[in-house]
Amino acid sequence: MAFLGGLLSLVGSIACLVGVIWIIVIAFKESVLWGLGCLFVPFVVLIFAIMNWDSASKPALIVIGGIGLSVMGGVLAALGAG
Repeated sequence: MAFLGGLLSLVGSIACLVGVIWIIVIAFKESVLWGLGCLFVPFVVLIFAIMNWDSASKPALIVIGGIGLSVMGGVLAALGAG
């Protein structure tokens, strides 16, 4: 069970990374300032995704799904380790 939890956490983390990179690419297409803000200022990615939901909805949902997978993987890993 711990192995499955670790695997789910890994897949969720990769999904989050892909989603955030996708949002940053969209932000740079919008403007260089949005892109730099998403790279260097905390929570600007979230603000950008909310303000530009029509273009950033798919990657934002990928990030949310990745967070869910990571949480489930952490819970499974904790249950399997005990």
